[in-house]
Amino acid sequence: MPDDPTTGPAEGRVLQGTGLRVRSGSATDVGRVRDQNEDCLLDAPGVHVVADGMGGHAAGEVASRLVVEVLGSLAQRPGVARAEDLAGILREANERILEAEREDPRQRGMGTTVTGLTVVDGGDHEEWLVFNVGDSRVYRMTGDRLEQVTRDHSEVRELVEAGLLDPAEVPYHPLRNVITRSLGSDPAPEPDIWVLQPTDGERFVVCSDGLTGELDDDEIADVLRSEPDPQAAAEALATAAVRAGGRDNVSVVVVAVEDEGSAAAER
Repeated sequence: MPDDPTTGPAEGRVLQGTGLRVRSGSATDVGRVRDQNEDCLLDAPGVHVVADGMGGHAAGEVASRLVVEVLGSLAQRPGVARAEDLAGILREANERILEAEREDPRQRGMGTTVTGLTVVDGGDHEEWLVFNVGDSRVYRMTGDRLEQVTRDHSEVRELVEAGLLDPAEVPYHPLRNVITRSLGSDPAPEPDIWVLQPTDGERFVVCSDGLTGELDDDEIADVLRSEPDPQAAAEALATAAVRAGGRDNVSVVVVAVEDEGSAAAER
């Protein structure tokens, strides 16, 4: 277990029209270097979110908490009707941050990344909706293959895509922590959004860069293979990131999708 974790499994949810049940677990740790945890996560039925705040003097913690509070409304509804509805909720979260800055000048300049997945009405069945602003990430494992769903909004990613930087140099590059999109901006940033079809046996990892800054994709995949339970996997990933250096706050949500019949049999 991490030295200072906040963890917890979420109650399962059935994805309507699919016959698939979702289980999840989460963990967060301040790490070995930072004095406070500016990450904030939400792991509730139908909505799984990680926000990584920035701004100093506790302002980053305020920004990430505000975003998670707004997105918490998704847990009170069956699912968003359209992808555009999620974009509207993120604009509302962005405005909440700007309002907080206006009310308290000491928080000026605060912001946060946000990434996660929720469900969207696909007509005859529910689908996954993945969203992202910043360099926190969502991964998806199907079978034995782990893929990054989201695209980092960062200076180094742009350099890599332009052919100006070798991907192997990213962990050591001086611009590795510079992001190009975050909530707390005026005008509000556009989120990236993907709609995915649910698949029996798939798993998702929603995480802050405190995880991916310490563990590479192969190491993340190894943990998922060795820990079938989502809560155990989330705790193991957070622990591994802290042991590998813990230079940043680390937050992880692991989501597992399985056939409703097999899930009931296990219980």
